[in-house]
Amino acid sequence: MNKDRDHIRYMFDAIAFRYDFVNRALSLRRDVAWRKAMVTALPEGRDLRVLDLATGTGDVTLAIRKARPCARVIGADVAREMLRLSQKKNAPSGSPGGGVVQADAAVLCWRESAFDVVTVAFGVRNFTELDAGLREMHRVLRPGGTAIILEFSLPANGMLRAAYLLYFRHLLPRIAGLLSRQPDAYRYLNRSVEAFPYGQDFCDLLRAAGFENIAARPLTLGIATLYTGRKG
Repeated sequence: MNKDRDHIRYMFDAIAFRYDFVNRALSLRRDVAWRKAMVTALPEGRDLRVLDLATGTGDVTLAIRKARPCARVIGADVAREMLRLSQKKNAPSGSPGGGVVQADAAVLCWRESAFDVVTVAFGVRNFTELDAGLREMHRVLRPGGTAIILEFSLPANGMLRAAYLLYFRHLLPRIAGLLSRQPDAYRYLNRSVEAFPYGQDFCDLLRAAGFENIAARPLTLGIATLYTGRKG
């Protein structure tokens, strides 16, 4: 039994019912714009096979389905309540060969080269085995396939970073705790973001996992970063 994975699962199951509301409020709806940036990074093709890891309540899968109605999109997560909400949210849109699957990113059940695209939005830092998860993403991509990863980062500007960290460490957990009624989950948020190897360090991890043509695009003054990589 992986205790870290179980802790992550229980925590996200507990906040699932307020997750979307809290995200919109805390980001001032910037999360919507960030997901649009993910969709614009999709490669060309009508019938893309897409796996969205750490899919949560399914915002990314829904955005992809709206932009590419013929895409076959599967959402995967360890948290059952998140998957239940994702299934409900995505059901009206329909999807050929889509659906949701409970899965650990470190041990994916799909065969090699099963997907054209693998996406992760604000979930890669929650991989309990980051290196293994990145290698699995690479494995299930077809040759020439694309990984698109959206994750929090810290602004490069010193003054902006200091102001952001003040908000992130002290104000955000209190506000989010009140809104979600789960304060521990949002104290975990700032700790996990600050510990995550963002920017060039994360690009190096992608390269070590086998990805090529890696790019990192800062969003909203560096609060988030959009990473892309290709399987050779």
